[in-house]
Amino acid sequence: MNWFFITLGYSGLSPKAPGTVGTLVSLPLGMLILIYLDAQTLFLATILISIIAIKEINKYEKRTGIHDDKRIVIDELAGMWFALSVAPAISVNLGEVGDLQNGFLVQCVLSFALFRYFDIAKPSIIGRIDREAKGGIGVMGDDIIAGFAAGILSAALWQGWLELQKLL
Repeated sequence: MNWFFITLGYSGLSPKAPGTVGTLVSLPLGMLILIYLDAQTLFLATILISIIAIKEINKYEKRTGIHDDKRIVIDELAGMWFALSVAPAISVNLGEVGDLQNGFLVQCVLSFALFRYFDIAKPSIIGRIDREAKGGIGVMGDDIIAGFAAGILSAALWQGWLELQKLL
């Protein structure tokens, strides 16, 4: 269970770009929760998963001595889901997902791109957490902050786009 969980259904075992693969697996799952439930449910589920992940990663690191194994991608799920719970945060039904006017799909894709950027570039506090925090907190913390930053920036860019359209 531990390995299945922390590798996000073994998606972290991808030989190429396991972080991106883990994020790509997380994106549609998070979108489905937003569509069929709501942003609050996604947010609370992400908190619960993050707490469990920190404990499981601590166990893994204690057992193997490996910190931030690249195959661990549950942190990508947490970051992506936090971004999704902040950015689109609107209720749409399945038939409205492709409607670009509501911003759901645009913000989901933008959140994905921004999250991957912040997770890879690790600017500011994201990099500091990645370098200095130990154990599960270190593995999860940078992705959680990257997810919040991606969600906030995605929402701000969408709102800016809407305001720009009003002016034109």
